[in-house]
Amino acid sequence: MLRNGLEPWHLLVVLAVVVLLFGSKKLPDMARGLGKSMRILKAETAAMREEDPAAGTTPTPPAGTAPTPSAGAPTDPARRSS
Repeated sequence: MLRNGLEPWHLLVVLAVVVLLFGSKKLPDMARGLGKSMRILKAETAAMREEDPAAGTTPTPPAGTAPTPSAGAPTDPARRSS
């Protein structure tokens, strides 16, 4: 009975129901909003992967910026204590 989950005519029926419910004028706006949401989600997941310490990688600073010294390193060679 449920051997073939989705067949092409099932998708056509779903598409027809969506067009009848929302109207053809609202569909482009809905698709645009869905696209923006997917781009935001993709950017946020990429940012989370860069910050993840379990991944074993450290995020690289953006190009054109000087690397920051570590917490234990002196910033001025004249201020070093011997």
